[in-house]
Amino acid sequence: MLKKLLSLAAIACALPAFALDGEIGVHDPSTVISQAGHFYAYGTGNGLPVLTSDDGWTWRRAGSLMSAVPGGKVGPAVLARGGDNTWAPDVIHVGDRYFLYYAAPATQPRAAIGLLVGRTLDPSAPDYRWEDRGPVVWSDGIEDSNAIDPGVLLAPDGKLWLTYGSYFGFIRLVELDPATGLRRFPDRKPIDIAINSEASIPIYHDGWYYLLVTHGSCCQGANSTYNIRMGRSRKVTGPYLDNMGIDMLEGGGKSFAASRGRHVGPGHFGRLDLGDGVEKFSLHYEADLDRGGISVLDIRPLLWRDGWPVAGDNLTTGVYGIESARTGSVLELAVQGSPVGGFRARRPPVAGNGPPPEPPAGSFIPDQESSQVSASWLGSTDVRLAPAMLQAQQKWLIAPAPGGGGYPGAPYFRISISGTERSLTAVAGGELAATPFTGAPEQLWRIDELTDGTWRITPKAVPGSTDMLALSAVGSSKATLAKFDPASDRQRWKLGAP
Repeated sequence: MLKKLLSLAAIACALPAFALDGEIGVHDPSTVISQAGHFYAYGTGNGLPVLTSDDGWTWRRAGSLMSAVPGGKVGPAVLARGGDNTWAPDVIHVGDRYFLYYAAPATQPRAAIGLLVGRTLDPSAPDYRWEDRGPVVWSDGIEDSNAIDPGVLLAPDGKLWLTYGSYFGFIRLVELDPATGLRRFPDRKPIDIAINSEASIPIYHDGWYYLLVTHGSCCQGANSTYNIRMGRSRKVTGPYLDNMGIDMLEGGGKSFAASRGRHVGPGHFGRLDLGDGVEKFSLHYEADLDRGGISVLDIRPLLWRDGWPVAGDNLTTGVYGIESARTGSVLELAVQGSPVGGFRARRPPVAGNGPPPEPPAGSFIPDQESSQVSASWLGSTDVRLAPAMLQAQQKWLIAPAPGGGGYPGAPYFRISISGTERSLTAVAGGELAATPFTGAPEQLWRIDELTDGTWRITPKAVPGSTDMLALSAVGSSKATLAKFDPASDRQRWKLGAP
């Protein structure tokens, strides 16, 4: 197993984020939403297919949402305004209900956006059902709009907003009634806020409204050109400008996410706030080349820099240094280290008062590996912080733990001294050790990128404790576990080359 992990480290540490596990084939997914520790997403397809997960990492199909609607299909009022297709839903929790908006296009750009209302997302709950509330907005096929791809926002002031539209015309904004989910002022003209895009959704952060849209072409597999762009405004009604000051009504849009690696065509942004400084976003890739080029769901870290959202990457297998953001010291096995390249000889004394001669340049010094120095590590299980020395006891292999499960966006990881079985382990009393890997919960680590780009590292379980504890730097030499404090740097870590 260790040799397999080491080979993974060699080929995977430079790769971008991997997609989720399980049955994740979906197109035009809704924002991932959670209820009672379970996660749900809905997508384009017959009856609006449902994906669900118990941990946010491993997903499974759970039938179609329309099967829980009386009649089991698009209602007559929506059909009269649009068609019988069911595309690109979005979902939000408002009060004690869930509002799910979906596109019901006919021959585009004739389309409608319908509303379904439910009390629970759990298909096994006794009160699980969805009520058809009819159409919210629609396009007649003549106007410069296409009523598809809804995106919904509950603003901090309690107002509810819906954006919709595609390349057939403008991206439009209307206000909704939080009590009913329907349009609040149906006689008011929708507000045009963007163009040359689709799959729009507004979000709010720190005094700004952001409009994220999907740009480019879809539905062509690995030939799709989908990418996500954005603008921002102090008002939900716009204007939305990019970082160059160009209005999204004039084609502006700052890049947020584009194709790279083996994942092609990111689109359909959705925000997932997990609290305590951990934000994620959901999306789909038009083509996952590791899964035969199908469209798949993914969840990635959402960061914030210079007033703009930034698409983070999920952690991949590799050898890392684990550096405290507070002290600059790094996590290591508590052993006597050996200098990389050996000890340097002292310079010989020089007669007189002149400076000693500069030593000649030597040959390349390779990285230090544990096999070179670990003979002196026998018996040591302690873990501590120390200045970064590029030594083998500071090089941690981080790799998915086989069969360990996961959390939104990533699997649980094992964290081991590279080249050994000495794995970071939570022990009773909130302390740490390095012990042979068994796959026990105290050796499984959740690693979340925080919105500032640092990482929170938490064990799946701590013996004798029911609290969620995080790796913490008490001082320059002491590492322990403590409750996460979003206002402190003690539980923030940097991961990079050792």
